[in-house]
Parts: sequence; structure tokens; C-alpha cells
Amino acid sequence: MLHGFGAYCVLIAEAFNLPRDLRPSLYARNLATQMVQVGIDSIPIVSLATAFSGGVVVVQAIYQLENPLLPLSIVGTFAEQSILLELGTLVTAFVLCGRVGARIAAELGTMRVKEQIDALEAMGLNSRSFLVVPRVLAGVLMFPVLYVVAATVGMATGGAVAELSGVLTIQTFWEGARLFFRPYDVFFGLVKSLVFGFVITSIACYTGYNAEGGAEGVGKATTRAAVLGCVWVLFSDYLCAAILL
Repeated sequence: MLHGFGAYCVLIAEAFNLPRDLRPSLYARNLATQMVQVGIDSIPIVSLATAFSGGVVVVQAIYQLENPLLPLSIVGTFAEQSILLELGTLVTAFVLCGRVGARIAAELGTMRVKEQIDALEAMGLNSRSFLVVPRVLAGVLMFPVLYVVAATVGMATGGAVAELSGVLTIQTFWEGARLFFRPYDVFFGLVKSLVFGFVITSIACYTGYNAEGGAEGVGKATTRAAVLGCVWVLFSDYLCAAILL
């Protein structure tokens, strides 16, 4: 495990040690492509996942807090805290581990077993920088965007479910959501999204770049990228909460 962590750190350090003869246009095109694949193409599945998560949070809050001694607006407060602080980032991260992390690992693993990475080195390109940096930067830049989308969709769906439940109105739901809203909650979610974006894409790049053994090796690298991404997302989630809250 320590050997793998050391190899991961070496790969990331060498990747971000950009060459002096850097070709900005070549990297910019690669970065733009990765931003579309990591961010824009992930919006539908992230929206779907967080929409159902927001609805479930409201249904459970109504079930647990339906008490004449408690104001109904507390449902909105509970939903706002859950979505902004945790579900907006964590659900999105798990979705991206399966969609983005597995895709990156499969791409780089296929390039490795087909010796395309060796061909890039023969052409004079730093394969680590050319392949890893755009994907990691795309994850770091686009994950906060996906978090904003996830939080917005989750809260909107929660308000709609609250209205359809017949227990409280959407106005009461939003009153509760605004009652204890703190801008720091959004800041905390954005910080976590930056960390998760780096963790998911960098781990996927590491497992894919070091794949070996043909098609079977690519499959193992893809599985490792998804599993390790989820594990390290949970660990990073705990660290962020312990440090920032």
C-alpha cells in the first residue's frame, strides 16, 4: 500500500513538473475536451441522482419530524443542511467515480497496453503531463460547477416533493431553508468539491497509466479506479469535515 501511494505521489509530481517547451495550444485543446467530458456530459446523471436524493431527504424529514411541537419549516432546514453540506458533494462524487474515474482509467489503460503512451514519449511529449494534467485540472475546475448544479436540483426537487406531500407548502419549505442558511455552508461544499475532483481524477490517472496485462489489466485498472476513488472520497470527506467545520 505504501509503495502504491509513493508511486502515485511520484506520478502526480512528475506530471505537474511541466516541460520548458510546453505547447499551450496543445494542452488547451486537451483541457477543453476533458472539461466537456468530465463536466458538461456529467450534468444529466448528476442532476438525476441529486434530484432523487433531495426528494428522499424531504420524505424522510417529514416522516421523522412530523410532530405538533415542531414547526413544519424545519423540514426545509434539514434538507438545506443535508444537501449543501453532504449530499450535494458526496452523491456527485460517487457518480463521478463510476462515470469519470472509470472512463479515465480505461482510456489511459488502453493507451498503455497498446503502447500509445510509448509512442507519445517517442514523439518528444511528456506523456505524464500531457495525459494527466488536463484530466486532473478538468476535474478540479468542473466539479464545483457540478456541485452547484447538484445543490440547485436537489433543493428544487426537495421543495417540489414538500409541496406534493400535502404536509407543508413550498413557501414554508423555503422559509425553513433560509432560516439557518449560512454562506459558509456553500463555501464548505465548494472546497470539498475541489478536493473530490482532484482525488477522483488523479487516482483514475494513476491506475490507468500503470495498467498492464492487456484487456484484463485494463479491466482491473478500471475497477480499481472506481473502488479506490470511492474509498478516498470518503476519507477526504472526513478530513474536510474535521478541519473546516
